[in-house]
Amino acid sequence: MNQLIAIKISDKDNVATVFTKGANAGASITITASNGKIGEITLKQDIPYGHKVALEDIAEGVEIIKFGESIGKTSKPIKIGEHVHVHNLDSMRARGDLQ
Repeated sequence: MNQLIAIKISDKDNVATVFTKGANAGASITITASNGKIGEITLKQDIPYGHKVALEDIAEGVEIIKFGESIGKTSKPIKIGEHVHVHNLDSMRARGDLQ
């Protein structure tokens, strides 16, 4: 079995990007940063290659931080190990309804 890896770029990040195929629910995934391995988490859901995994429990309405930048806010609570994508993340960019 291949080692499952997700990358965390910034210390601020509350998500990591999955960079291996076969990241299925129940699997353990290694979280790495530029300084090496920083931990492991168990996936609660299947996560496609290139998608985000929550590194901590994140309440509804909290900013998702990827690469040290806010990419939106949670639309519902997200648990550590869950898939973070459009089903539970609202982009805050270019939203005319928020002006």
